[in-house]
Amino acid sequence: MKPAPFDYHAPRQLKEAAELLATLPNAKILAGGQSLVAMMNFRYVIVDHLVDLAHVDDLRGIAVIDGHLRIGAMMRQRDLEFSAEVARHCPLLAQALRHVGHRQTRNRGTIGGSLAHADPAAELPAVCAAYDAVLHLASIRGLRSVPFRDFSLGFMATALAPDEMIAAIELPIWRAGHGHGFHEFARRQGDFALAGAAALLDIGADNVVRRAALALFGVAEQPVRVEAAEAALTGKVVDATAIQTAAAAAWLIEPISDIHAGGDYRRHLAQVLSARALVDAARRAGVDV
Repeated sequence: MKPAPFDYHAPRQLKEAAELLATLPNAKILAGGQSLVAMMNFRYVIVDHLVDLAHVDDLRGIAVIDGHLRIGAMMRQRDLEFSAEVARHCPLLAQALRHVGHRQTRNRGTIGGSLAHADPAAELPAVCAAYDAVLHLASIRGLRSVPFRDFSLGFMATALAPDEMIAAIELPIWRAGHGHGFHEFARRQGDFALAGAAALLDIGADNVVRRAALALFGVAEQPVRVEAAEAALTGKVVDATAIQTAAAAAWLIEPISDIHAGGDYRRHLAQVLSARALVDAARRAGVDV
């Protein structure tokens, strides 16, 4: 199929892009298009104006600012996958990117596009949930900052206003030497995940967990933090038993059921993948579990 007719716009400045979104009726942002173009071709999405952000340099770049890794929303996923700064400061993001679609997908897809699309099975929103990311949203009214926990509102729903775009993402940098783990289950490499888990552990010299984060994706209508698992680990000596106990808390998540998998199966996967991600995180932090 082919998309319905639309007018194409290619702004060069952030201000120009914001003005187009504020003034054009039924406008949609093109931020890579790996999901949007397919939806337009099926006419699941019909737009009158398409605003392509590919040439807005203000939306690119990677920088370390005040203990945060700041990433421009139009950074290609493939570039982030091989970024030395991402690998050094936010290794969980680097690991998760290798699971996103296929190489061709990552060549065009952007981090901002994935977050705005808000697919519950997507990897990058789960990473942002684990890191407690902050998103900077731009419009003609200026910039506003939204914690990721307030940005994701449900199934493919976000706090973006119709005239807003994601300008940048800030990921708090964890202490050097922390551990990370990322696991997902899909029928084939590159398919949407039926379930996945992203874990971060900061472990002291006495093997006591100082800080923990565990996020699930593909299980519920949006990425979810397993706070019960984090509480079960924080302040405790990490070992195989502690990890299994924490991973069992994934059963508390209210899962979705669809033609791909039932709720109980997703709950089971969530527990298994949580345990694997936490084990990897502990080992990368120097603890043999």
